[in-house]
Amino acid sequence: MMRALEHEQVDVLFGYPGGSIMPTYDALYDHKKTLNHILVRHEQGAVHAAQGYARVSGKVGCAIVTSGPGATNTITGIADAMMDSTPMVVICGQVGVAMLGTDAFQEVDVVGVTSPVTKWSYQIRRAEDVAWAVARAFYIAKSGRPGPVVLDFAKNAQTGMVDYQPASADFIRSYEPDPDMNLEDIQKAAKMINDSVKPFVLVGQGVELGNAREELKAFLEKADLPCGTTFLGLSAIESDHPLNMGILGMHGNLGPNVMTNKCDLLIAVGMRFDDRVTGNLNTYAKQAKIIHFDIDRSEFNKNVKVDLAVHGDCKKTLAAVTALLEKTTHRSWIDGFKPYDEKEYNKVIDKALHPKDGPLLMGEVVRKVSEAANNEAILVTDVGQNQLFACRYFKFTKPRSVVTSGGLGTMGFGIPAAIGATFGAPDRTVCLFCGDGGLQMTIQEFGTIMEQGAPVKMILLNNNYLGNVRQWQEMFFRRRYSFTPMVNPDYELIAKGYGIPAKTVVEREELDAAIQEMLATPGPYLLQCAIKEEDNVMPMTPPGANIDEMLLEC
Repeated sequence: MMRALEHEQVDVLFGYPGGSIMPTYDALYDHKKTLNHILVRHEQGAVHAAQGYARVSGKVGCAIVTSGPGATNTITGIADAMMDSTPMVVICGQVGVAMLGTDAFQEVDVVGVTSPVTKWSYQIRRAEDVAWAVARAFYIAKSGRPGPVVLDFAKNAQTGMVDYQPASADFIRSYEPDPDMNLEDIQKAAKMINDSVKPFVLVGQGVELGNAREELKAFLEKADLPCGTTFLGLSAIESDHPLNMGILGMHGNLGPNVMTNKCDLLIAVGMRFDDRVTGNLNTYAKQAKIIHFDIDRSEFNKNVKVDLAVHGDCKKTLAAVTALLEKTTHRSWIDGFKPYDEKEYNKVIDKALHPKDGPLLMGEVVRKVSEAANNEAILVTDVGQNQLFACRYFKFTKPRSVVTSGGLGTMGFGIPAAIGATFGAPDRTVCLFCGDGGLQMTIQEFGTIMEQGAPVKMILLNNNYLGNVRQWQEMFFRRRYSFTPMVNPDYELIAKGYGIPAKTVVEREELDAAIQEMLATPGPYLLQCAIKEEDNVMPMTPPGANIDEMLLEC
């Protein structure tokens, strides 16, 4: 197993040992120089760290755990990786083949449990199959639309003897990870774009996953196409690019959402028309023709019926369409976004970034951290208001700079994912924004940060509430704050117990200096900011409403 992982050029493993994976850990003892194992404090931390590593590095993340509860503790991270198309291989220990089905100690049907939330789940029953299974697992995880793979490693297969022979995989019958382009579809797409007067491009994470950032820019710039991004696609194009109109969806920007229902051609690239992006499907972009670029055929017409599906790797399909586009301008159409931008700025953004008095606001903290890091840092978020504010007000100039739990919305994702990001991009600053709720879900990973000296810059936006649920209770449940107020511990004291420098900021006048201290301090740092308790993320499209029916205030 160790030699097979080395053959796949794995350099970092995140894991936690136990009885049924002990032979593998014993072998790992002799491979410590080539396989850097990071001991997490909980198996959920291992998979989220592998996700963070994969998202910023573009490589396959790898986690290794024991059987039974060790394996089941990874399910949340595996499901999260499946929803967000994150390439990851999880190796789980398992009881010996002779004991399968006997309810042996720490036996769980891992393949049965994980099959619905993986690209492939396979039980290795013989030592002879290890190299083959590892090669196949990494090929499946990273090819096509990426995703998680689970290898259930029976104990007898770990201890069996076999002459190691390297294995490689680049073909699986009936699996088509890199489909051929249909030239007729490419020509149709180009004609539809050339004929459009009011085109609008929706940019998803598929652009980053396909390493198609430059192809996207060439595509947009040649035909002067305005675009909006999903949360996961935020760093697929620079925040200040003149054709970037902002964020799509429930907590996105007003202009992109309104103009979605005014364009004559909607062009989706590497995104899946999630319900948080579309709002009410019955009224979503009904006036527009729709082109959908995606590598995953199953996404076509799944949520939104499209006029043209362009199947293939967007790095290739975008380039092919761009070659057929006419050099043109859509200035009058693009200018139509400005009134909505100004309205949102005056009613929401200016107040969020430049409060005159009162407690600290999440938006101002996020923007100040982003600017202090020259808008070049990697953003990692937990889930909740911290995530929404961070994605709205952090700025991006570099690719692979967003690590957030999009599809599954996993609280507790932030700390371990940020740890993984520091190993996946050791030369970059990693800024984690989290709330007081999500922080406590994986706070044990402070131990991993302590042991590794992982340079995570943690910004705790503490409003003493489960903030996002509280906002919904305020807006839709008549301020009946049912079990959302939080009684919190002394986070600064806890951090210092783990040897992590920490500071708490209450007054606005202290914020700039505290951020500079955090960024200048080598290694990890916890900056706790006391936030206004009823600080709400706006604009917001209410659940079930039309995407252009955004509320600018509660």
